[in-house]
Amino acid sequence: MAKLYFKYGAMGSSKTAQALITKYNYEENDLKVWLLKPSADVRDGATILRSRIGLEAEVEVIAPDTDILERFLRKKTGNCDVIIVDECQFLSEAQIDQLRAIVDEHNIPVMCFGLRTDFQTKLFPGSRRLMEVADTIQEIKTICDCGAKATVNARIDGEGHIVTHGAQVVLGGNDSYIAMCHKCYVRGIREHKKIRLHGQNH
Repeated sequence: MAKLYFKYGAMGSSKTAQALITKYNYEENDLKVWLLKPSADVRDGATILRSRIGLEAEVEVIAPDTDILERFLRKKTGNCDVIIVDECQFLSEAQIDQLRAIVDEHNIPVMCFGLRTDFQTKLFPGSRRLMEVADTIQEIKTICDCGAKATVNARIDGEGHIVTHGAQVVLGGNDSYIAMCHKCYVRGIREHKKIRLHGQNH
């Protein structure tokens, strides 16, 4: 019985690496993987999915108005054993429902990797829908600089301060975001602390 999986974690929790390792493991067993990412994520180029540790693979890009179920029926029926989606938080609620339908109607497992919440600790629409309809929800853990479990994706401005207003989607990696525990996040805002991003020497 196939399932819809949601595996979420804060920035830097190796979500993309785990997605690519999962793809490799399936393919090692001669199973066909359909690897997807939303068009909102273009950091590594239109058709490349790349992790921070250097793993990469070709990926099919899904636009906001793409009907994933219709594309599956047209291109992948009979030629797909599992679907893996990275950055699933950028999918629409309708697209999550389309993935749910593929699981239910075609017995194809779907594994979604992504963020749960944005820089303001609000659920992304795609993540909210996954929390509602996924069969299995699993947290991929990472830690704050203080050693506690990180749950917040803090957006940092050019002067090193935590951003609390702005568009929900602003792409960036270690140059724009840092995973923090909620206590350090709140303290950083309250005290207007300067946050050192990972990879910076000062």
